[in-house]
Amino acid sequence: MGRKVILYIAMSLDGYIAKPNDDLGFLSIVAQEGEDYGYANFINTVDTVIMGRKTYEWVMKQVPEFPHADKNTYIITRAASRTIGKTQFYTGKLRELIIQLKSESGKNIFCDGGAEIVNELLKDDLIDEFIISVIPVMVGNGIRLFKDGRPEQQLTLVSTKQFDKGLVQLHYRRFEKLSILN
Repeated sequence: MGRKVILYIAMSLDGYIAKPNDDLGFLSIVAQEGEDYGYANFINTVDTVIMGRKTYEWVMKQVPEFPHADKNTYIITRAASRTIGKTQFYTGKLRELIIQLKSESGKNIFCDGGAEIVNELLKDDLIDEFIISVIPVMVGNGIRLFKDGRPEQQLTLVSTKQFDKGLVQLHYRRFEKLSILN
């Protein structure tokens, strides 16, 4: 099948990836020493990262060094900027970038958010798998992971995992229609 675009993200039970003012504090309720919820295994399956500019800027305010510096990373933005190592600031059409990346050889492509990027990819049916960690809290307001105005997409459940702190991880794959050849 080749390279896949995989959304790996956490959200509240009521569907928010952040509270107002980009507050991700609710994620800490599931923090547990020695538990990464499968992230280390997942990140070893990818060599390319896609993320929006706002997500990138938020990450860079939290850490001294970009965590995906070892991967080919595309920051989706409207404003051109210089490349930093393997991190490129991409101003072209997201659909064209994804089609190009999927045609190349390599590991999978990690969609690391944010919601604008996720929903643009959904409009073009470009996400192959969804690994969504549901945090046991309803935050009531903020940035929704899934926005209205995208086409319906049928998914196939790959797995569910339940963890001690109440996090449930859902893994879905885009439903592949079987074609009948004459």
